[in-house]
Order: sequence, then structure tokens, then C-alpha cells
Amino acid sequence: MNLIFRISSLFSFLFLLSNCNSFAQKKDNYTTQIDSLIKVADPKFNGVILITKKGKTLYNKAYGFANFETKKPLKLDSQFEIMSNSKQITAVLILLEVEKGKINLQDPIKKHLPELTQNWADSVTVHQLLNHTHGIVDINKSLEFKPGTNFHYGNMSYSLLGQIVERTSGKSYSEVVNALFKKLQMKNTFAYNQDKIQNLTTGYINNKNTYESLKKSLITLQNLGADGVISTAHDLAIWNNNLHKGKILRPDSYQLLIKPTALSQHNFFGKEKEGYGYSIRIVEKDTVKYLGHTGLGDGFSSVNLYFPESDVSLIVIENQMNESSDLFYASEFKIKNILMKSDLVKTKK
Repeated sequence: MNLIFRISSLFSFLFLLSNCNSFAQKKDNYTTQIDSLIKVADPKFNGVILITKKGKTLYNKAYGFANFETKKPLKLDSQFEIMSNSKQITAVLILLEVEKGKINLQDPIKKHLPELTQNWADSVTVHQLLNHTHGIVDINKSLEFKPGTNFHYGNMSYSLLGQIVERTSGKSYSEVVNALFKKLQMKNTFAYNQDKIQNLTTGYINNKNTYESLKKSLITLQNLGADGVISTAHDLAIWNNNLHKGKILRPDSYQLLIKPTALSQHNFFGKEKEGYGYSIRIVEKDTVKYLGHTGLGDGFSSVNLYFPESDVSLIVIENQMNESSDLFYASEFKIKNILMKSDLVKTKK
């Protein structure tokens, strides 16, 4: 009788354990949901997805082709142009120069670029270049607004910041940024260089799932600070793990980076204006607080998000960008929403 009771109890326990595991998987099956999304995505997803928590990889998959003509498949370590996600890296280089005492954020930019003859060079500050409140729309035109009174996102300011890094460091932008990547052991990341792009994926414009390759990059030596970094999903996770864990900047410098000093709206991050720091968005009006930025151009798109309360990174990079602006970051937006509804990034109250 006791034996029968024990066997019965054992089966009941195993049944209950199985049901608990099944319930947990149904409750938080973000991996299955992402897999299912990619299978039916329209436009088709073509890129690499990486999710990490506390520095450990939880999800990492590559879908599609590095080159549609040769059908060369994408790999987990495929290299992409990350475009405007490069700006955050330039902002960090500036803050490292601030830590050395070579730059004051309230310096007028003419102090570091004396060759600028425009009237606004004496009034626009380094800080205003960093958070896009400078008002510069063209190097040879008048300001769009009084510096510090509005926000207008663009590449010009970060091209200038890249030049300021060169002046204060006495080295080329490529030398400075590549030295940082080497220090962080980001082995597949570097400033764009025509002689080093053999493993770079081909960028495409997607028009109703037909792909046109872009033969020439818009990246030049002059705008490396704005959009000139080549990287991989894995290396961007290394970047996040170092940046947000205090391994690159001093705590006070890091707070300057992520302090909202402007307001900006971007469809990927929602319909309302959110806080904007030094080329990083601080999203606090959503269900979970997160930091991040996007990059788009040359037939590439990239999303790099960090959830500080759960120490989770989401990195999605593609070697395609849609011809229709309504479809920019289409899969990335859905992946973000899947993750934000999961227990992975939710914090227990």
C-alpha cells in the first residue's frame, strides 16, 4: 500500500513539475515568439539578433544573406555598418577627452576648430553638438535656431565632434577609436577603411522584398564621427557591457552621457517625445525604462538597446533598409515589444 502511495505521489509530483515548466515557458517564451515572427516577417528580416543578460548570451541567430547575389549566408559574426549608432561611440571619445582636461563641454567649438569662420562657431558649444541642440543645418548656412533652444538631429555635429577628437588627441579619429576597440577586445569593430572591409556585408535597399545593392558607401574620412563604425552584434554587446558597467567612463562622465538634456520623438521609441542625452535616448514613459539608439543608411539598419534594471541588451542589425520609411525597423520594433512583455526585462516589485 505504501509503495503504491509513493509511486502515485511521485507521478503527481512529476506531473505538477511538468505543468509548472510548461506554464513558465508559455508565460515567457520570447525566444519562440521571435522565431515565429522572423518566419512570417514582411518585409523579410535579413540580419543578426542578439539578446544578452548580465553579459551572457541568451539568444543569438543570423537570418538571410550577407550577399544576395552570391547567396553567401549571414553569420553571427558578420560585419555591418552601424551608421548612427556610431555617434554614441564618438560621444564617449569626447567625454574621455573631457576626463583628460582637454575639452570643456561648454567650450565654443571655435576653440578647437579655429579654422571655422562662421559667426556661430563662437556661440555653439561642444555640449550642444553632442545633444543636437546646436542649430547647424549646413556648414555654410545660418543657424536654424538659437543654440540650446531646440533639437534637430543630424550628422553635421558629429562630423565636427570627430574632428575635435582629432585636434585634442593629436591623432586621427580612426587611430583613437580603433585603440579603444582594441582595449575593449572588440575584435571585429573598426572605423570604416576601404582597405579593411573585405568581410563587410553588402548593404541593400529593400523594395517589396527585391533587393538593390549599394555600390558606394556614404561614409567618408570627414564624417567618420557621425556614422563610420563597422561592427558585429557580439561586439556591440561587449560595448554595452563595458559602457553601462563603468568600464570606459568615470561615473560622472557616464551620467553626462545618459542625462536627458533635450527632448526628441522617434517612431521606433514611441509617439511621445522622450529624453535625449549624448546620442542616446532615455525612454522612461514605456512599460520598462531603457536606453538606446538606432542607425540607418547605406542599406544598413541597426538597433542597440540596453535595459538597466535587468542588465539586458538587445542588438539587431540588418544589411538592408526598406525603401518605404513606414517600414524602417519593422521587425526590430516587434522584437523590442516581444522582449518588453517578457519576464526577462521586467523587474519584480
